[in-house]
Amino acid sequence: MTRSLPDASTAARLHAAEAWVFDLDNTLYPASSRLFDQIDRRMTSFVADFLDLDPVAARKVQKTYFREHGTTMRGLMDRHGLDPAVFLDFVHDIDLSPIAPCAILAAALDRLPGRKIIFTNGTVGHADHITRHLGIDAHFEGVFDIVSSDYVPKPNPQVYDRLVADFGIDPERTVMVEDMAKNLAPAAALGMTTVWVRTDSDWGVEGADGGHVDHVVDDLSAWLDAVVSAPNC
Repeated sequence: MTRSLPDASTAARLHAAEAWVFDLDNTLYPASSRLFDQIDRRMTSFVADFLDLDPVAARKVQKTYFREHGTTMRGLMDRHGLDPAVFLDFVHDIDLSPIAPCAILAAALDRLPGRKIIFTNGTVGHADHITRHLGIDAHFEGVFDIVSSDYVPKPNPQVYDRLVADFGIDPERTVMVEDMAKNLAPAAALGMTTVWVRTDSDWGVEGADGGHVDHVVDDLSAWLDAVVSAPNC
C-alpha cells in the first residue's frame, strides 16, 4: 500500500493503464467541501416525509438502511416499495457553490492516457451536473450509474462485472479510484489497481485494512498530477 505521491516507476505503471474508473462524490471533488452533506441532509428529510418520522428517527433509519442495504435508497426500495427516481431527483437537488473547478485536476485528466469512466451510486444527471460545474465533463467517455446497475449499489460484485461488460474494459489494465475503501474490494478481486481517496468519514475508512487497497491518496489532484508528470511518462 502506497501512501505518498507515486515514484517514477509506480507512475509509469499507472500511466500504462488502459482505463481509469472514478467514483464521483467525495472523489472528483474534495470531501472537505462538505458538498455531500447536502445530499445527506436531503436524504434524512426525504426519509422523514416518506415514512412519517421525526428527524432523529429518520436519521437512524437512513443510516441503518445504508449499512444493511448498501444505500438508503435500496433499503427504502426493498422494505417500502420506494420509486427510486423520486428519491434520486430529490436528494440530488443541491447547491454546487461549495466546490470550484480545479485547474490541476483538469490538466491531469487531460494528460492522463486511457479511457476515463465514472462509476457512481448516483445518477448520470448528478454526475453530469457536477462534472460540468467542475469543467471536467469532456474528459469522461461515460457514466455507469445506479440506474445502469438496476439500482443495485456498490460494492455488490455483480455491479462491477456489469461495468466491465458494458464498457468492455480489461480489469487487469484498469485503475479504480474511490473514497470508500470497501468499494475497492470487488475491483481488486477482478484484478484492478485500486486507489483509495482517504477522507475523515467512518464509512470511507471501513474496509481499508482488507489488503485490497494499492494506493492511499489524500489529494487526488496532486496525486494524478504526479502520475502524469513523472519522468518517462
